[in-house]
Amino acid sequence: MITICFHGAESTGKSVLAEKLAREFGSTWVPEYGRTYCEERGTDLAMADLLAIAEGQAMAVEAARAAHPKLLLLDTDQLMTAAWAQMLFGEVPSELTSYPKADLYLLFTPDVPWIDDGTRFFGKGPLRSRFAALAEEVLISAEVRYMTISGGWVEREKAARAAITTLMATRAVWPST
Repeated sequence: MITICFHGAESTGKSVLAEKLAREFGSTWVPEYGRTYCEERGTDLAMADLLAIAEGQAMAVEAARAAHPKLLLLDTDQLMTAAWAQMLFGEVPSELTSYPKADLYLLFTPDVPWIDDGTRFFGKGPLRSRFAALAEEVLISAEVRYMTISGGWVEREKAARAAITTLMATRAVWPST
């Protein structure tokens, strides 16, 4: 099974592309549990909420893995929750970095317009840039494979599609994770 996680700051196209490319590739898509959590409970978050979000995401991923799909696309994972913890609380509990990692992370840059959907926090320049930098720092710290996705919406879609296609074609030469 190949697992690819869409990662990065808010409003950069991750959710839309993850769902669209999952349909295109006939793969399994795991939506962002944190969005559902915040829609149901609000966005006044404590660290306990982030840990609950991480566990909810893990349960959703495990349920998807049980079907043994060839390709599993994750709208997010606990490394993104770690970036949220750092941004909101200035610390990252070790639990957030101990979950299984994806084979590849697609890091979406914040160079497209921010759209407020009611659950987003960091849309203004310096905050958005800081959050994006923290998202990348988490990937570097975790020592995972990642590729940056940037440009306009069309370029992002092409780059994400190419990354998925390339990984699927070359997976045999990658070590298991």
